[in-house]
Amino acid sequence: MTVLNADGSDETTADRPPVTPAPTADRPPVTPASTAAPTAATGRARHGWRTWRRSRPFWGGLLLTAAGVEILGSVRAPLPVVLHVGPLGLAAYLAPTVMVVCGLLVWFNPRQRMFYSIVGVLMALASWLTSNLGGFFVGLLLGMIGGSLAFAWTPSRHPR
Repeated sequence: MTVLNADGSDETTADRPPVTPAPTADRPPVTPASTAAPTAATGRARHGWRTWRRSRPFWGGLLLTAAGVEILGSVRAPLPVVLHVGPLGLAAYLAPTVMVVCGLLVWFNPRQRMFYSIVGVLMALASWLTSNLGGFFVGLLLGMIGGSLAFAWTPSRHPR
């Protein structure tokens, strides 16, 4: 790109060095984020997170929890399509709450994952009748997939 200087001469921007603001007391020098090396604490934290995540049915629990939250959101939505069954719609709140609890228990107690995943799938199916067609089908599908993933997960026999 060609730039016209104040004296009328032409200059290309490729010839000029990049302009960076001078550091001041209130503005530290600018350094690119890509040049910053990860610290040892960050590496240990990422390794610890990866180890924890792989030692349990993480994605199954996440989908079960997300399904329960989505169904609870659809029950609380201010829409004219909202359906309530039972006394004050108690079942509409009970099924997704149990799904959220099952998703969290799958994470924090993976030895009992089969029981929690079966209860989560049954609550997802119950939400079809009690909670606006299972959160308008989205929560129902998330709950079914999450419960299936949690049920099918097996612990690794060989540590990585």
